[in-house]
Amino acid sequence: MGDHHGVGYPADGETPVHKVRLDSFRMSSTTVTNLEFAEFVYQTGYQTTAERLGVSAVFYAAFQGQPSDILGRIPGIPWWLSVRGATWRSPNGPGSNLTGKDEHPVVHVSWEDANAFCQWSQTRLPSEAEWEYAARGGLEGRNFVWGDNLKSDGKWNCNIWQGNFPHDNTAEDGHLTTAPVKSYRPNGYGLWQMAGNVWEWCQDWFDPSYYARSTKVNPSGPRAGNRRVIRGGSYLCHESYCNRYRVSARSSNTPDSTSGNIGFRLASVA
Repeated sequence: MGDHHGVGYPADGETPVHKVRLDSFRMSSTTVTNLEFAEFVYQTGYQTTAERLGVSAVFYAAFQGQPSDILGRIPGIPWWLSVRGATWRSPNGPGSNLTGKDEHPVVHVSWEDANAFCQWSQTRLPSEAEWEYAARGGLEGRNFVWGDNLKSDGKWNCNIWQGNFPHDNTAEDGHLTTAPVKSYRPNGYGLWQMAGNVWEWCQDWFDPSYYARSTKVNPSGPRAGNRRVIRGGSYLCHESYCNRYRVSARSSNTPDSTSGNIGFRLASVA
């Protein structure tokens, strides 16, 4: 587990590389889709964090709505807009909807929302160690889910930014934002899009120094913290800005954070 290639961000704590042992577990083959999340909401009446707060983050080039819906830009990351009415139902802002996106990953879901879905479906979020093991698909020590080269035969292997971030996206793969969850090819364990498309919440609290003291059997992260682990990168990742679609890459966000590029995947006991 960890960065075998020495290319990770030091502040993310991708080292030291270390061995862990995991009990058997199951991982869903895709991230949770809009259709699946809609069934959860229909059955429970659940309101997401973004719906309760009335605002969420939308990538500026994807925004759909009125200028008055934009409440401002996110400090330090101006390509993110704070948008009134952006929710899982309206992923690009109040002028958008889910038409044709049943099989796209649900977004604008906080860690708290993902955990609520897990409780309803009698599943759980994967631990960070489980996520990395599953993402590797049997390819030990490789840089990416599929191997060590970003492209295969000149073709993209995942949904990430193509062009010059953040103003020029050639959308060479056909996707400005999310892609259907079964796009590209699955990894060696039959799991789709473990890199790119949307960040995926994990169960663990985040601490960049955790690997140095991680337990060797079923590590589950620090006992407490302020931010939860997210893994996999998203459609906004690019080598010039956020090279975190690598299989060992780590990041984090606060449990109540929502945006148009964060979703989740389910795990359970085997």
